[in-house]
Amino acid sequence: MTGTALQTDLVEEFRARILADPALILDDKDVMRTLVSASERGMGDNIVDLRGLAMERLEARLDRMEETHRAVIAAAYENLAGTNQIHRAILRMLDPEQFEEFLSNLGTDVAQILIVDAIKLVLESPEASPDPALERISDVLCVVKPGFIEHYMSTPHGPTTRQVILRQAIPQSDVLYGAKTPDLRSEACMRLDLGADRMGGMLVMASDSPHMFKPGQGTDLLCFFAGIFERSMRRWLA
Repeated sequence: MTGTALQTDLVEEFRARILADPALILDDKDVMRTLVSASERGMGDNIVDLRGLAMERLEARLDRMEETHRAVIAAAYENLAGTNQIHRAILRMLDPEQFEEFLSNLGTDVAQILIVDAIKLVLESPEASPDPALERISDVLCVVKPGFIEHYMSTPHGPTTRQVILRQAIPQSDVLYGAKTPDLRSEACMRLDLGADRMGGMLVMASDSPHMFKPGQGTDLLCFFAGIFERSMRRWLA
């Protein structure tokens, strides 16, 4: 078989494959771009190729759609990971059968699951003074004067009724975190409803990463976590 005949056979075979499966060409943007460019050169410089312009716009739209698609998938995976993390923390939080163990577990296992550097349960009381009976769990429980939570959860625009506040500027006070305060860079504050005739409560989580909690992040999972936590607290306080 001569070289010309062999080349002809290869061309016919390639043509047959394309006719049988056009996606081989259509799905390859580089090949399509080369074919369109060759077509434009063949038409000369005085011809406006509306089809080529349309294809360029379609390619740009396709690129944007693919980028959006990847972003949506990444966000979905991140949300799923966050949901699983909150669920594991809740299950671990519900394990203890004694209140002291509940608080101790909060500051150790639950904190590790949530990957935070500090967790504090803040309760308001008219008699906010050191209690020897609570010294052994004072690293988690913090008793403060009435009005402290409202002031602490205030935004630069004033008091807020939001259940969850995320921020990257932690108040420079050692009331909650003590010596850890200078190392912490972001914080989540969750307002707790502990039931009728009981004073306010607040659960705070802090991290040394400024990106762990920041305004603009979704708070649905933290609201859910706070709802489970306050129901557990009502059971302990009953």
